[in-house]
Amino acid sequence: MIITEIFKSIQGEGTRAGLPCIFVRLTGCNLRCVWCDTAYAFHGGKKHSLDEVLKQVRRLAGDGPGRVPLVEITGGEPLLQPETPALAEVLLAAGYTVMIETSGERFIGVLPREVIKIVDVKCPESGESGKFDLANLSVVDAKDEIKFVIASRRDYDFAREFLERHGLAARVHEVLFSPVFADPEGRWPGLSARELTEWILADGLPVRLGLQLHKFIWDPAMKGV
Repeated sequence: MIITEIFKSIQGEGTRAGLPCIFVRLTGCNLRCVWCDTAYAFHGGKKHSLDEVLKQVRRLAGDGPGRVPLVEITGGEPLLQPETPALAEVLLAAGYTVMIETSGERFIGVLPREVIKIVDVKCPESGESGKFDLANLSVVDAKDEIKFVIASRRDYDFAREFLERHGLAARVHEVLFSPVFADPEGRWPGLSARELTEWILADGLPVRLGLQLHKFIWDPAMKGV
C-alpha cells in the first residue's frame, strides 16, 4: 500500500482528543474539499507492505506500561486502497485499538466490525456535498462517530437537518460539529468556535463541539503532528 507518513502525536479530534495516538496516513484522495488541510497526501507516498507498516507502528508505540494502544488510519481517503481492511485486521490482531477517518463517500462495511469509524458528512461549503454513501448509516454503531466540518451558517443548517432527518444521535457514539480552521496562508477563512457553539446551544442539538487540538499546540501548517 502507499503511505504518506506514519507518526506519533496526540489525537486532535473526536471523543479521544488529547490521547497519544499513532497515525498511519495513506496516500490518495478522490475528493477536493475547499478547506482540505492535508492536500500533501493526495500524491506521492512510498510503498509499504503490511508487515512494514506494523513494524513502524510498533516502534513508535513502544512496549510495556508506556505503550501507545491507539492507532488511527487516515488520509487522504484510506478506503481508496484495497489493502486498508487487511491493515486494520493486522493492527487489531496486534492488540491495538484501531480508528479510521473517512470521507463517508466510500462504503465502510468493508472494514472489520471492531474498527472505530469516524465518518464525515461533507457540508455544502466543502464543494463535495452530496457524495455521502447513505448505506454507511446502516453500518455505523454505538462505538462510531459522525463528523460535520462546518464553515458557515449554511453548513450548520445542512448538518442540523441531516442530523435530525437521519436520527444520527441514536445511531452512533457521538455526532461531532467541527468549525473550519482558517488556512494559515489565507486560502479560506475559518468559522469562530464561539459562533458555532452558540448555534448549537440555541438549538439544543445533541452534538459535541470538535476542535483540532493539534492546531492549537503546533503551527497549524505543520505536518506529522
